[in-house]
Amino acid sequence: MKDYIMRADAVKEQLKSEGRRKSMLLHSCCGPCSTSCIEYLSEVFDVTVLFYNPNIAPEDEYALRAAEQQRYIRDFTKGVGCIVCDYKPEVFYEAVKGLESCPEGGDRCKVCFDIRLDFCAKKAKELGFDYFCTTLTVSPHKNAELINLIGQQKAEKYGIEFFPSDFKKHDGYLKSVKLAKEAGLYRQNYCGCAFSLRKD
Repeated sequence: MKDYIMRADAVKEQLKSEGRRKSMLLHSCCGPCSTSCIEYLSEVFDVTVLFYNPNIAPEDEYALRAAEQQRYIRDFTKGVGCIVCDYKPEVFYEAVKGLESCPEGGDRCKVCFDIRLDFCAKKAKELGFDYFCTTLTVSPHKNAELINLIGQQKAEKYGIEFFPSDFKKHDGYLKSVKLAKEAGLYRQNYCGCAFSLRKD
């Protein structure tokens, strides 16, 4: 999986050279993280953002992040769609039962990645998208290799193409910070789940 950046660039270059556009369902964790990812992908994909994050707590935080995601797409992009899913934290809590004490970046986070990528892959297949992807790799705190491995597993499970990424590379993270600031987006100070708020 260590060649995922090269493979992503190769897919983009092939689509550019063929003058073809494909449809992309992009899972997004928040507006700020989506900014540079949308910019990068929109060169060759017709992007629809999927806001599905049952890990986020509390509910008003979920609503705020969802609203900011929608505002960014509405006011700062062209031709980008957006799907905001209902708030269902029970999905997350059931999946991570027994992993509540795990440190950040551990097994609980792996399960959290799995939940969201599984939903995105399944939804992309149901809705007839060509590819699916996630903004999670733009964060310097997330394990891109693990996320890409899970993404590929979901692609095989549902029979749909996964677009590999490490969006933080090529100054992607710095660009996301800049774009989010220019758009005046709310930037949260914790990953999302109640456990990431703990001060151990």
